[in-house]
Amino acid sequence: MLKSAEPFTFENGGSIPSFTLRYETYGHLNDEKSNAILICHAISGDHHCAGKYTDDDRKPGWWNNMIGPGKAIDTNRFYVIGSNCLGGCQGSTGPSSIDPLTGKPYGLNFPSLTIRDIVRAQNLLIEHLNLNVLYGVVGGSMGGMQVLQWAIEYPDKVQHILSLASAARQSAQAIAFNEVGRCAIVQDPGWEEGNYVSGKGPNVGLSVARMMAHITYLSDKGMEIKFGRSRRNDSKGHHLTKVEFEVEGYLRYKGQSFTNRFDANTYLYFSKAIDRFDLLGETGKLEDVLSKVQARTLVIGFTSDWLYTPRQNREIVIALLRCGKNATYAEVDMDLGHDSFLIDSPELYNFVRSFLND
Repeated sequence: MLKSAEPFTFENGGSIPSFTLRYETYGHLNDEKSNAILICHAISGDHHCAGKYTDDDRKPGWWNNMIGPGKAIDTNRFYVIGSNCLGGCQGSTGPSSIDPLTGKPYGLNFPSLTIRDIVRAQNLLIEHLNLNVLYGVVGGSMGGMQVLQWAIEYPDKVQHILSLASAARQSAQAIAFNEVGRCAIVQDPGWEEGNYVSGKGPNVGLSVARMMAHITYLSDKGMEIKFGRSRRNDSKGHHLTKVEFEVEGYLRYKGQSFTNRFDANTYLYFSKAIDRFDLLGETGKLEDVLSKVQARTLVIGFTSDWLYTPRQNREIVIALLRCGKNATYAEVDMDLGHDSFLIDSPELYNFVRSFLND
């Protein structure tokens, strides 16, 4: 756990007097301190990206298929760091944390958050671990945005970057989906202007937001293969509010389980940070920003991802190549949509392993 007693000032104004970042490490740091890889999580992720705490744990870390001994990100070779982002709700300081100045949760008094703020806080963690350089920074979706920001913000500290299923800027359509989710949360009476009691809050709104978001993480073909029009055996009559189709039950389960582990205000802050992410800036030229990158780069897109399309991923590499950078684009043919970067795929593992092994 990183516990910083120093104030942290945010990009868009505002500050907090201190903060905490929760993290986990896997593998061992070599004598040269040259084998560290930072894992950046997506909107619903956290620091626990591999392994189980106990044999009784129902699920391992969210990227357990990618990280571990002998896996694509091999902990026999690399020292892997997983950190819960600033603004999070799994041990890092965020809206649900207690403001030491008031003795109450920050709520909406937590400062406006950007991807750059998240990366700057991660850099303080890396300094806390006495690391001068990272062998790599790896992440997908919102994590991929952090990866790109790392290479721009700290070009001398990063040797390899690997961004999966991400983009250089949030599209209007993606912003629109996020706004629907935010509206579901803030219009839930349980939200109480962000001042809800821990353990209660706008669970219905957060569940709907998660259901909406999860649809964008899937693909039409993937949903058809997995669910089709399958019905529950007990779905009879005209009960409009009961689960009739299997896909309905799946989405309700995803929504409900999300409320058991995630904070609604954190969802608001993270989704808005994603929407604000825009490396094209005022000039509209990606090359103007990516010219700072020194790291060897691999960007991976997925054919069925309509949230962050192959074109959006490919344009990052094209801009880097125009700047004369060492960059490669790889495209994986999978039917599972945006979430493909989380799913078992030997082809994906081969790309990642080959890239990290030079």
